[in-house]
Amino acid sequence: VGMQSESQTRTSLIYLHVCFGGGSNFEEKDLDLRLANPLDLRNDTVFSLPFSFGEKDLDLRLANPLNLRNLLEDKKFTKTRLVLLHVAYPFAKEASYLVSVYPQVYLDFGLAIPKHRYHRMISSVKELMAIAPMNKVVMFSTDGFAFAESFYLGAKIAREVVFSVLRDACIDGDLSIPEALAVVKHIFAETAKQFYKLNVSSRYSDVEPLHLSTSFKKEQNSPLTDVTLVRVIPQERFYSSVKKHGLGLTIECMGMTSLSDDIAQDTWISPTGKVRTVPDLSTKCRVPWAKHQEMVLADMLTEPGKPWQYCPRDVLRRFSKILEDEYGLVMTVGVEVEFYILKTVLIDGKEEKRIFDRTPYCSTAAFDAASSVLDEIVASLKYLNITIEQTHSEAGKGQFEIVLGHTDAITQANNLVYTHEVIKGVARKKWSARYVYAKVGSNVFRYSPDGSWLYRDEASANDAGNGSHVHISLSKNGENVFKASSDYNRHGMSMLGESFMAGVLSHVRSICVFSCPIPNSYVRFQNKAYNGLFLCWAPESIELTMRTCSPPGTNGVVTNFEVRTFDGCANPPLGLASLIVSGLDGLRNNSKIPEPVDPFDYYIFDYNDDNEDIRLPSSLSCSIIHIFSDDWFLELLGENFLKSRRGICGDEIRYSCECGRDPYSEVMFKY
Repeated sequence: VGMQSESQTRTSLIYLHVCFGGGSNFEEKDLDLRLANPLDLRNDTVFSLPFSFGEKDLDLRLANPLNLRNLLEDKKFTKTRLVLLHVAYPFAKEASYLVSVYPQVYLDFGLAIPKHRYHRMISSVKELMAIAPMNKVVMFSTDGFAFAESFYLGAKIAREVVFSVLRDACIDGDLSIPEALAVVKHIFAETAKQFYKLNVSSRYSDVEPLHLSTSFKKEQNSPLTDVTLVRVIPQERFYSSVKKHGLGLTIECMGMTSLSDDIAQDTWISPTGKVRTVPDLSTKCRVPWAKHQEMVLADMLTEPGKPWQYCPRDVLRRFSKILEDEYGLVMTVGVEVEFYILKTVLIDGKEEKRIFDRTPYCSTAAFDAASSVLDEIVASLKYLNITIEQTHSEAGKGQFEIVLGHTDAITQANNLVYTHEVIKGVARKKWSARYVYAKVGSNVFRYSPDGSWLYRDEASANDAGNGSHVHISLSKNGENVFKASSDYNRHGMSMLGESFMAGVLSHVRSICVFSCPIPNSYVRFQNKAYNGLFLCWAPESIELTMRTCSPPGTNGVVTNFEVRTFDGCANPPLGLASLIVSGLDGLRNNSKIPEPVDPFDYYIFDYNDDNEDIRLPSSLSCSIIHIFSDDWFLELLGENFLKSRRGICGDEIRYSCECGRDPYSEVMFKY
């Protein structure tokens, strides 16, 4: 393609017409028919059309592949396959168009690599793949000749170019990684084998791929708190040993509190021995803000295949399995994650953190001011395949919320761990540039009368704390069965949904041991402060402990219920497991939920001893008392497990009472 005159181009097309069985009625008598007469190429014939750029005796202006349209429209040639070689240079877009509309046209990008400059190689292949089906960019050929280096460099650079193009396609969301791998196989082997009917086999590498990370970030939760413990392992050791056998961790370390490195007293955790922290490879992912690292969650085992009794991830799995085995149900969870962003400023040569923003709830100004941080947080969460439903500024000064979409409880527990890590990791990255720091704990800002505490001029004692309100629903075979059906409808809930919610409501005070796990958590429980004080519920009332929810687009159907006694200091697996434990009690007893309260009458409740049986715990100590009076929790979780949790709570209470510094700012740095 690229003849010296339009006449020669037309003559060549007539020649093709004859070769493909079109007869000999044509004007140009100088064509040598002796080559055409023996050929019968109508049936599944392959014809390659070279585009010979780089040869000045050929006129590329006449090489536009759109000139083939009349031939391609002829019904006699529908089985004749044409391969446009050399990326159809300089008509890659036109060639890509032909491939997208004519099933018999295919593309080859030989000679473009390594003939072009590197940037042009990438752009040429991208142009070819812009609208052309991936399985019709038929193959790559080096078009090498004479020198061995031309074959080697062509193959080497082709791999780099295709990787660059497909990597960008994956980042942009055009392709998934499995789809990109399939495209690679098609380009370099499979399509050519099918196209030319080559009876050869292909073998793809099954060797462990090269991991680009220079270190491997391995994470696990402390079993009875939510302070994340991390071990960093070089990738070589991880894949040679830790991947299979895990790491040893002394059992005694599992008794540390969230506020100090001291081992808590009376935890019933052995002072000797080790557990294995074995990575759960299904949770392995690259760290979005440090992509030379990867992170993974770990299970705690006493021996291969045998979970440790205090492993929080196993506790959640165990009760999720009971729920599914006995009732065929899966608890699904959505979470409203709240956090603060603080700016770092220099005062008298010292770095101090100050309120990022002073605007009200859902302010556009607050979101705009923090958009660079929030954009990176949301992008990092999407990179980890964590569904984000919305984000907005909250009631606190510099407070924001990210809403995680519903998924099963086990996956959501993993998502919560990673979400906290992303928020803090991105904030630290910005903080290093004297920008911001995020806190996901439950603390409400406080200041001392003498003004000695951090934030003394910046925050109010009435500023909002950070919750992680959870939205609970039930799924059966992928269908929401929490909502009412034609068989049962009470307060918009199914029988299963009502019983599960009734169980949670009746055990809220015991749940608080895990969902509100530090003394500071209970400062949030205040009247008329978006956190109820009493054991009651109502539809769509955020002033109460629990509420049923009817999202937009559901025509008033109740799809889930919200529990507001859950904050950012909770251990995600243990907090969600305690909800399942409570719901199981409701299901086994076919419990009925009390009538909803009228939000206008809610404030007639007095905070006095007469209402002791209907109010939430006023402190972590009260929560501990309640759970040891709860026979159901004692039966399912076991007395030793609860005693271990009580030991850690006791030390945290003592630390909070005896701490000479501001306990609220202490919590912020721990979480």
